[in-house]
Amino acid sequence: MYVKPQAGRSVPDPERGGLLPPQGAIVPDTQYWLRRLGDNDVIAADPDVQAAKSASVKETK
Repeated sequence: MYVKPQAGRSVPDPERGGLLPPQGAIVPDTQYWLRRLGDNDVIAADPDVQAAKSASVKETK
């Protein structure tokens, strides 16, 4: 599943070490990430939509 942190949140990524990047990442469907979703630390997102948003922001600058 693809998740990204809620605005203003820093979410540890135990698989990779460090924090979940602000643009999000594909993570395993485990209890840890399901709990992060339930606690509203992260939101489920579509990686294609996120990439398109990033590209459009870069183009407008």
